Amino acid sequence: MPRNAEVIRQWTILREIENARGAGVTIDDLATRCAVTTRTIRRDLQALEESGFPLYDDRTHDDGKTRWRVNGQAFKGLSTGLTVSELCALYFSRTLLESLSGTPFRDEVESAFEKLASALTPHMRQFLDQLPRVIATKADPARRHGNPRQQQFIARALEATLHLRQANLTYHSKSSDRTKTYLVHPYRLAYAQGGLYLLAYVPEYSEVRTFAVERIQDVSLLEERFTPIGELPDAAFPHSLGVHSGPPERVEIAFEAAVADYVRAREWHPSQQARDDGSGGVLITLDVCLDRALQSWILSFGPFARVVAPEGLARQIAAQFAEATARYAS
Repeated sequence: MPRNAEVIRQWTILREIENARGAGVTIDDLATRCAVTTRTIRRDLQALEESGFPLYDDRTHDDGKTRWRVNGQAFKGLSTGLTVSELCALYFSRTLLESLSGTPFRDEVESAFEKLASALTPHMRQFLDQLPRVIATKADPARRHGNPRQQQFIARALEATLHLRQANLTYHSKSSDRTKTYLVHPYRLAYAQGGLYLLAYVPEYSEVRTFAVERIQDVSLLEERFTPIGELPDAAFPHSLGVHSGPPERVEIAFEAAVADYVRAREWHPSQQARDDGSGGVLITLDVCLDRALQSWILSFGPFARVVAPEGLARQIAAQFAEATARYAS
């Protein structure tokens, strides 16, 4: 933890100096904001300077105090350059980008960071490489990619999406356990819950359908273009807690006091509304589609969640609990 504390403090110093812009920041101010001694701040400033950050002290202010400033942009390898805060934020985000480790984009992400790092000084890179260690993430279970041609399929799907080209898609449906070739108008690729999905309009069914990339067996692009029927929502799968599409319905779930704080403290869906039940529990209302993701979420709370509405969903959840009880009893 002491090492992490030092990294966070030095990152804070960089942000404070940069946010002050032309005014600069005194060592006393930095010591107060970081709750450490001025000696510690001086040591941190020296370490940051040695790492290559363009910091300098300015004694020209009217009050005679020395103020620390940052000289322009920390990284000018890009045409517009990156500020110190932007550079630090990008490295902080690296741990979040690792959630893509199970996708074909992993190599591209790693390559991008290597190119970025090549423009930094060794000491600056050493400092920035420590930033992701203070934020840890746990990625969703990644899908296994058995088809070696999958990256090729993704590239073709991206080209079709960007250039509005129709495509023939050969796909194995898990629900029907059969393989079929569809004429599709690819609208979007979406990454969610450890998997990559293609959202495409299927003229045969006059609707947008979701295809799991891992079950695509072939993609061939056609010369014919298509005109999108309509725009997709900005968010992928907006009415689902998972990766499904469908019309939303009003769902009400009563949570017991044992899990109420946990449930209340999180936004499970943008439509969420919460109301205390007067006994420590909470009633959550959602406008979502009644899919498997919703059922799995409710079941994950065991006896501490009860579906109030709709009745059909309540019966489905009760039936699954009864089936599980029977299996444990056998």
